[in-house]
Amino acid sequence: MKQADAEAIAIEALNFLAADATRLVRFLDLSGLDPASIRAAARNTGFLTGVLDYVSGDEALLMDFADSAGVKPGVVGRARTTLGGQNWERDVP
Repeated sequence: MKQADAEAIAIEALNFLAADATRLVRFLDLSGLDPASIRAAARNTGFLTGVLDYVSGDEALLMDFADSAGVKPGVVGRARTTLGGQNWERDVP
């Protein structure tokens, strides 16, 4: 997967979280960010990797995002691998 494609998936995941107040508040609480700092953070590959880690860490959330994005859940793991440079794959097709 190309870096730009992986970043696009991560940004889409962030937008997915932001579209639901409950999801966004939980993400912000766990990340330690505030709403004003998200835009700047989204320019950081490490942050985008964290977004994908967060989405992948909850199977129901992962499935909801994948459905919303029209991708297979495994694409999220491949995007995370591309961004993080690690051999990490989610066990979901």
